[in-house]
Amino acid sequence: MSSTADVVVVGGGVVGASAAYHLAARGAGSVVVLEREDALGAGSTGRCAGGFRHQFSSRVNCLLSLESIRMITSFAEEHGLPLDVDQDGYLLLVRSEPQWRGFLEAVDLQRSLGIEVQVLTPEEAARIAPGIALDGLIGATFGPNDGIADPAGLTNGYATLARRAGVDVRLGVEALGLKIDGGSVAGVATAGGPVRAPVVVNAAGPWAGLLAETAGVHLPLEPIPRQVVVTGPFPGAPRRRTLVVDVESSFYFHREGNGVLMGIGGRHERASFDTSVDHRLVEEELLPAAVRVFPPLEAAGVAHQWCGLYEMTPDRHPIVGEAPGVSGLYLANGFSGHGFQHAPVIGKILSELILDGEARTMDVSALGLERFTGRPVVETHVI
Repeated sequence: MSSTADVVVVGGGVVGASAAYHLAARGAGSVVVLEREDALGAGSTGRCAGGFRHQFSSRVNCLLSLESIRMITSFAEEHGLPLDVDQDGYLLLVRSEPQWRGFLEAVDLQRSLGIEVQVLTPEEAARIAPGIALDGLIGATFGPNDGIADPAGLTNGYATLARRAGVDVRLGVEALGLKIDGGSVAGVATAGGPVRAPVVVNAAGPWAGLLAETAGVHLPLEPIPRQVVVTGPFPGAPRRRTLVVDVESSFYFHREGNGVLMGIGGRHERASFDTSVDHRLVEEELLPAAVRVFPPLEAAGVAHQWCGLYEMTPDRHPIVGEAPGVSGLYLANGFSGHGFQHAPVIGKILSELILDGEARTMDVSALGLERFTGRPVVETHVI
């Protein structure tokens, strides 16, 4: 096992796999991926809902989605590897006037960028998602080109492409810290010894802050547990895989098998690396919201449930770019629930930043860590 590389990618989730592939495909030299688990995508990637959408409130997130969703939907054709993709749309239900005004402003932004989005009455929304409760519903927005893809399929797909391009993927190897020499990254320390490299990509998901701290870099991100429940079959289960979001409660659901997959943001969320199921939150918040938003769920039984981690930044935008003060350390962190859907384009952009010295696909300077010294723009469409 080589102890040197041209680039080390820490983290074997979908962001790390995408970065490794795009770097190797462009001739970055020897690329090593370090993943502490015994399988790729075993962290947040493997516990996410798999959604992708164009409907964001910030320009940069909309632009990231436009390119990344194109890469997701064309993945199988472009690379000859299977990937399950369903484009049955995202339906966002709004029940308060202030939120509705904000959503209409976001629609104007989205349309100005060429994104197809529809503004619906409650009755029109019910035709897309029969069975939803219309009580208090002011309106809805619908992105017909939004959808759901398989997180494991995309992660393993990029990993397969990366290995074909010569990437050394090392499982069961935990990054213990970053090696720094004179203000530049020099590699990564592991239990099996250091891997020396002049470039390191921090794609460690919710644990990225801990890794960055070993180089004296503070990332303002928190690991936030999110609960997911999958039901068995029940009468009135949706036929489409449209991902429906009740904006006020943050409850969401989509068809999964013959039942639904659903989740919610807790009212009293707190930072934690604990991924055990919060039965109180499920019973007292998630399930009551489920029945309020989609009454047919009252007849559903819980088949299984799990908890995953969001890596949240204060402005709900990712941190992308070279770390200030540490040459060669590149950050791809804090996606705030959007990591899966933006991973393809982020991997491509990282390869441009590292090999070309600038991002050519789109300008991501607004996502640099330096923004937190000022007044960053907050993404309000967070699920």
